[in-house]
Amino acid sequence: MTPRSRTNQLFYQAELLLDISPGDDEHVEARRMAAEEGALALTELALESLLREVTEHARLPGHDWRELLGPEGAGIAELHRLRELAAREGSWLHWLIARLEALHGDDGVARRRGGAAAGLIAVGGGAELGSELGGCLRQAKAEIAALRETSQEW
Repeated sequence: MTPRSRTNQLFYQAELLLDISPGDDEHVEARRMAAEEGALALTELALESLLREVTEHARLPGHDWRELLGPEGAGIAELHRLRELAAREGSWLHWLIARLEALHGDDGVARRRGGAAAGLIAVGGGAELGSELGGCLRQAKAEIAALRETSQEW
């Protein structure tokens, strides 16, 4: 499988996880949360696959998104473009990085519907992780075409 094919496969699999019906038994919330966090984990793999793909010409020793998108990351045009995108509040990559950091934290990122802890008043309902991730994936796929084009020029 080519790096491009693997990237596409991982994004597709993440979308498939989001489309799985969680059922209607007493485990529906846990199953939905597992699918959302699973899709987010696959998206992290897809991000690293994308980074590997668009930096293939540079023969980098590693492709961890934290390193490559961090301030000390390689000075490659595609990475610079992604760093700018990650820094832009409201961008798909900014949103994704925040959720990936939460995914690796002790509390995870998926929440039960109604999200407020017992005794707290919820102010405004945030969108479900699954629908937000779906939007993120759509925006990411649109961005990937441009990144691939730039990378192929090398």
